[in-house]
Amino acid sequence: MRIHEVRALSPEDMEKALAEAYREALSIRFRLATRQLNDTSQAKKVKRKIAQFKTVMQERKLVEQQT
Repeated sequence: MRIHEVRALSPEDMEKALAEAYREALSIRFRLATRQLNDTSQAKKVKRKIAQFKTVMQERKLVEQQT
């Protein structure tokens, strides 16, 4: 998901997507630990997705505080 797509999400959708990304990260960590994960780059991609969601949420929070 690109950053402009993340910014277009509503706050509720972003919360749901963030929760889903955390579940996905947990699943990837378990599969990595049990050596069932074929594509090891998935972990990095999910971490980046979580960081994007948290960054946009923080940006919105700061803008809201300023007004």
